[in-house]
Order: sequence, then C-alpha cells, then structure tokens
Amino acid sequence: MSDPRVKHLDAITTEHLFDIVIDLKPRLDIGEGPLGRRVLFGAAGGTFEGPRLRGEVLADGGDWALFRPDGTMSLDVRLVLKTHDGALVHMTYGGRWVTPAELRAEIADPVRRYQVDPRSYYFRTTPLFETGSRQYAWLNDIVCVGIGYLVEGGIAYKVAQVV
Repeated sequence: MSDPRVKHLDAITTEHLFDIVIDLKPRLDIGEGPLGRRVLFGAAGGTFEGPRLRGEVLADGGDWALFRPDGTMSLDVRLVLKTHDGALVHMTYGGRWVTPAELRAEIADPVRRYQVDPRSYYFRTTPLFETGSRQYAWLNDIVCVGIGYLVEGGIAYKVAQVV
C-alpha cells in the first residue's frame, strides 16, 4: 500500500559542473582509533575545469579519511579552489569509497592502483560550495554529486550539479 502523501516527481537529473584533479601530499597515518584508521591525505594542488568555471586547487586542505573495519573509506574533505579570475571557493564533501575485497591488494599497490577500472569500485561524493564572490555566488545554492577515481599522484572527480 502506498502512502497518499507521496508525490510522483520527475527523476533526479544532473549537469556536468567540472572535472577536478587533486594532487596529494604523502599521507599522514594518524592511526587506529575507536571508529577505524584515520589518515590525512593533504592537498598539494591540482586543477578543475568545466563549462562555467575553471582554475586551480590550492595546496590548503585535504581529506581526513576514515578507513572503517569493513574496508570502506569515509571521506571528510575541505579544499580551496581558485578560479581563473581570482575568486576563492571553499569546497567540502563527504562520501564513500567502497573497494571490493578482491581489489584491495591492487588498490594498495603503488603501481597497479592506477590501472584498476574505476567502474569496479564505488567512489561517490557530495560536494557543496561556499564563496563570497558575486560572480560565483550561484555555487552557494547548489548541491552536487561526484564520481571519484585514482590518477597518478592523486585523485580525480567528475562533478555534476543536481538540477
């Protein structure tokens, strides 16, 4: 039986916002805590580019990742983006990276990890933005989703705005 209060809405749709590549500093392993192993992946730079904005990732911020006992990584990311015309944008996102047990050895291997097909693991994020720039103020009011994957020297995401 369905609840009569439930409304039938259109499917959720998205539009490409940008592709971002984040270069990472060597990891800082904070250690095993009550929730799992905490690791800091510090941002060392990078770039982003899309139809409405482009620029660089500043070397401020990073991912205070939590590796749960079941092997899933919980993301807690804060980054600063600088647009090509000088605006600063604070980007935050959480998410999950679920790697099947049979792929964990490959992902841990510093050489083979970049050859693993991103479709074989689940790496999703939920970016939000904050800026004081009038030109990019529209970012303050949107919700996004992202698909992550490994690249040499860091990580990358395809980010889409939920419309």
